[in-house]
Amino acid sequence: MTEDKTYPIIPDLIDDGLSKSGDFVISVKRGGKWLETGAESFREQIRAFAAGLHELGIRHGDRVALHAENSTEWLIADQAALRLGAVTVPIYTTQPPDQVSYILNNAGARIYAVSTQELYDGVKAHVESAKELVATIGLRGTFSSGMKSYDETLALGRSKLSTDPDLVDTATKGVAPEDLATLSYTSGTTGVPKGVMLSHANIASNIMATADRLPFAPPGRMLSYLPLSHSLERMATFMYMYLGCSVYFVEDHLEIAEDVKNVRPLHMTSVPRLLEKIHAAIANRAASEQGLAGTLMRWAIELANQYDVTKKRPGLQHWLADRLVYSKLRTKVFGGNLEAITSGGAALSSNTMSFFNAIGIYCGQGYGLTETSPVVSLGKRGDLRPGSVGSVVEDVEVRIAEDGEILTRGPNTMQGYYQMPKQTAEVIGEDGWFHTGDIGHLKDGHLYITDRKKQLFKLSTGKYIAPTPIEIALCDSPVIEQAVVIGSDRKFCGALLVPDPAGLKQQLGDAASDDEAVSSLMDGIVQEVNTGLPAWEQVKKFRVLSTPFSIETGELTPTMKVKRRVIREKYAREIESLYE
Repeated sequence: MTEDKTYPIIPDLIDDGLSKSGDFVISVKRGGKWLETGAESFREQIRAFAAGLHELGIRHGDRVALHAENSTEWLIADQAALRLGAVTVPIYTTQPPDQVSYILNNAGARIYAVSTQELYDGVKAHVESAKELVATIGLRGTFSSGMKSYDETLALGRSKLSTDPDLVDTATKGVAPEDLATLSYTSGTTGVPKGVMLSHANIASNIMATADRLPFAPPGRMLSYLPLSHSLERMATFMYMYLGCSVYFVEDHLEIAEDVKNVRPLHMTSVPRLLEKIHAAIANRAASEQGLAGTLMRWAIELANQYDVTKKRPGLQHWLADRLVYSKLRTKVFGGNLEAITSGGAALSSNTMSFFNAIGIYCGQGYGLTETSPVVSLGKRGDLRPGSVGSVVEDVEVRIAEDGEILTRGPNTMQGYYQMPKQTAEVIGEDGWFHTGDIGHLKDGHLYITDRKKQLFKLSTGKYIAPTPIEIALCDSPVIEQAVVIGSDRKFCGALLVPDPAGLKQQLGDAASDDEAVSSLMDGIVQEVNTGLPAWEQVKKFRVLSTPFSIETGELTPTMKVKRRVIREKYAREIESLYE
């Protein structure tokens, strides 16, 4: 334990980073154009916005809600609030209106900052009912009357600073490392969202520990597409600024492929599904390539799929594949400058990890939760293990409970759930160990995750099933977009499968719309996955769904986690048909 170790407040870390690189910019893409803000302007706008918030009545401990897509304005509003000792409350743009209302009222938000009029219109009635709200700020574009614009808030602050230039600095000096920095609400696969209380020290300790594990050499350009409301992307962005790196925010997820080539980033964080889609797209392209070029590409891709990430020196075949194929992929697909990708949020398949590392882009994964600020473990360049989420970061401890649950403690562990002492006591013991709810094991210093404790289910035969590894294996196919394994209290495992339209088209051509052809293709994939599973874990029957699971239709959380209860209820008829 490192109880006697002290950590800085977040603004001090950011100020330190902004002085490290003269090339620092924060950039957001709008209307197809990148709008860059340099270090000097960034610092000035933070101070002005902080003073503007102060003029609107915000003081130490007050709550400022941020309901917006990733942007320069999001970061400035966040940093401004933190300098006043206020508490920021990120809200996902995909959050249902009733949850937006719950978060604003539960947190006691006094300021609600929203990106656009369109987003505001969808939640207006819920926002107006927030009891503690004193002002609403529009961060972009034109808004209805009664709201402060971003520029008006800046002007308000600049006017105040002209008569009281030390206002912000004085407020920042009153912020302590143990002060609450953010209320980050869990997306909630069950029940209402819980407000995770994270202090400046919680987040700062994690920034510093993660910075010691960099798979790239800063400074450089970082590409950001995961929402800043997600604890991983927010902490990573803070870390980028602490390292003096520039950050480029993607405008449209569908344009990521072009953005990577144009921005030419050094590093990016990602969820596994994007990496799996890129992997599948390259494999599909190789399958359709004609002549010698196609033969070489298919050979190189197959070689990459079998790559051993534990190897220190790849063989001659890999060297040849790199000269002929991989080097071209790095340039044409990834911009030629991408050194590393860090995956988080869900389990990364060993096959996808092997592929990216084989083609010369480090791809490791980490593990953590909102409650742990968020990183607990992280892969190291030169020390990867297939299926592992890396080794535990500095100052953090991990042990495995008797039932296999992963326990952790350290300076990154949350202060608790806001106004939920009972739920806090259920997950944090008197000895400080946080119960993650994940099942896993440690081997040679590397942490492996098996599944969520609550997701384990028991067949009527008495056998316990961990569905996630089976689902990952199924989705490793370019043909399957989503998979949910079911079977609680049943005789065998079944599955609901959502096909990937592009994968079906690649495999079946015009027959992609033929239900019988699709079912036959899916059956082959399921049987192939089954060969690597013990008999009781094998998927005996499945149903193909025509509509994907989504946040909008309620089957996924804002962080893309599956709401299994919702799926069981919504597809009860399809599930019952598996066991008739």
